[in-house]
Amino acid sequence: MNPIDSLTQQTPLRFRCRDHLLDIQQKTWIVGVLNITPDSFSDGGRFLDSGAATDQAMRIVEEGADIVELGGESTRPGADAVPVDEELRRILPVLRELRPRLAIPVAVDTYKPEVARVALEEGADIINDVYGVRGEGRLASVVAEKRAGLVIMHMKGTPQDMQIEPRYNDVVGEVSAFLADRVAFAEQKGVDPQSIIIDPGLGFGKRSQDNLALLRHLAVLHRLGKPIMVGPSRKSLVGEVLKLPVEQRQYGTAACVAAAVLHGAAFVRVHEVQPCVQLVRMLDSIRRA
Repeated sequence: MNPIDSLTQQTPLRFRCRDHLLDIQQKTWIVGVLNITPDSFSDGGRFLDSGAATDQAMRIVEEGADIVELGGESTRPGADAVPVDEELRRILPVLRELRPRLAIPVAVDTYKPEVARVALEEGADIINDVYGVRGEGRLASVVAEKRAGLVIMHMKGTPQDMQIEPRYNDVVGEVSAFLADRVAFAEQKGVDPQSIIIDPGLGFGKRSQDNLALLRHLAVLHRLGKPIMVGPSRKSLVGEVLKLPVEQRQYGTAACVAAAVLHGAAFVRVHEVQPCVQLVRMLDSIRRA
C-alpha cells in the first residue's frame, strides 16, 4: 500500500507540543530562526556568543514570533557535521536563559537523539529533524517519551552531498511519499499523531525548479493529514530567481512566504520576523474575509 493512502486527508485543527496546544486554524504560526553557529549560510557567527544569541531571541519574540527555534549545527550545502558535545555547548546556555523568560514554545533544530533528549529535558518543546527521522528511530522515541512536537522534513541525501546534481522524476510525489512513510514510522515509535508537522525541505537536495514546484503544489501535501511548515527564508531558490545575494533576499522570501500561506502552510520559518508578521497577518485576514 502506498503510505499516503493509509493517512487521513483531513488536516488536524491543533498541534500539540508538550504543554502547548496550538490552534492552527486560528492563524499562520511564525517560527523565528536563531542560528547559534559560526557557518550558517545567512547569519553564521553573528549569534555564536550566548549573550548575543539570547538578546536576538528576545528580539525575535518582541517582533512577533510565535515559536523560537534554536540551531547549533549548520545544515547549509557542504556543511560539516558537529559533535554532540559542541552542539549542546552552543544551544544549552541560550535555552537555559530563555526557558524561564518565554511562555511560547521553543524548538531545537537537531537530528541527533542525544541532543534532542538533553534539549527536551532543559525545556524545549519541539524537535525539528532535517533528516526526517531516518535511521533506527531513536530520535522519534525520545520525542514520544517527552510528549514533544516533531517536525519531519524531507532532504535528499545529506548536507554534505544534497546539492550535488539532485534529480527527481516527480518531486511533489516523491517528497509526499517520503513524508508519508516517515510520519507512519514516527507514529509507530509512539509520537502523538497530533504532534507532527511536515516540511517539504525547500533547498535541501533540490534544484530551483523543484523548490518552485513544491511551493506551487504545496496543497498536495495536505493529503498527509498533517500541518505543513515551509522555510523559504533567504534560500538559494530566491537568489537564483532574482540574482541576489543572501542579504538582499527579503522581498523574494516574502513572496515565497505568501505563496506558502495561500497554499495552506500552517507554519512559516523565517529569519526576519517583523515584516513576515505583517505579511502573514494580512494574508490571514484576507483568507478569513
